[in-house]
Amino acid sequence: MKYVNLGTTGLKVSKICLGCMTYGSKKWRPWVLEDAESQPLLRKAIDQGINFFDTSNSYSIGVSEEILGRAIKAYGPREKVVIATKVWGQMSSDANDRGLSRKNIMQSIDASLKRLQMDYVDLYQIHRFDPRTPLEETLDALNDVVRAGKVLYIGASSMHAWQFMKALSIQDRRGYARFVTMQNHYNLLYREEENEMIPLCREEGVGLIPWSPLARGLLAGNLAAGTTRSQTDDLSRQWFKPELDQPVLDAVGEVARAHNTTPAQVALAWIMTKSPVSAPIIGASKSGHLDDAAGAIEIALSADDIKKLEAPYRAHPLTGHN
Repeated sequence: MKYVNLGTTGLKVSKICLGCMTYGSKKWRPWVLEDAESQPLLRKAIDQGINFFDTSNSYSIGVSEEILGRAIKAYGPREKVVIATKVWGQMSSDANDRGLSRKNIMQSIDASLKRLQMDYVDLYQIHRFDPRTPLEETLDALNDVVRAGKVLYIGASSMHAWQFMKALSIQDRRGYARFVTMQNHYNLLYREEENEMIPLCREEGVGLIPWSPLARGLLAGNLAAGTTRSQTDDLSRQWFKPELDQPVLDAVGEVARAHNTTPAQVALAWIMTKSPVSAPIIGASKSGHLDDAAGAIEIALSADDIKKLEAPYRAHPLTGHN
């Protein structure tokens, strides 16, 4: 495993971040792996040298955090891993059990720490932008959880670039803890972030930890494979269109054959070449997914490879902000 700085911070993270939305309860999503199935994969990730794990309070309504917490307690130790979780999603029917109000942030960080069985999280992220809460209120609360020692760094996730710049400006003006990461939707089939968000993050020294680097499995061929997730994932059908994406998929296959590797590894190797990406967030429901991710680190794409992969792209509607 190779390690890089998380954005411009001094924190070292593995070049692969393991996303834990896959681990939780089938009551939440039918493709989710429950505890007994999840633990061997989490242990393998740690054994491979992955030290960066991303979850959310809303994944399986807290069960994902519980499973990750048990794994770190069993296979850790805690001080050698970097744990990221999130706040924003709806956790119950209670009107205040969602969003980015001070009340919800303060209650949610304590609840997440309890589920994770930890004293602090390394990276606490707002899962989306909350237009119903004053931005100053959200940023003030996030600054307080950092000052209280419950959170080391804070990050944001998918939103418009103007919203993110407004937040950074408030943080700078008020001397608040600053967002150090942006977890955005970015992959070979969805590159709209290159227009505004990625240049902004590069200019502001914010690291990218993209979600869905394999386009919900499409870049790995999972839709054709007929997995449980592909059969039940309506968002894939909403976000990706064969008439736009098939030429890109064909190019990925061609480059993969030239390198004697898999399309998934090529797609991950490509995103690792993009600045300011620190670590893409991958999902792993099978042991081979972890092997693919680790192997991608060693693939060196040429300038011609990158040109071939990028040339067929066509613009997509904005997705992933809600």
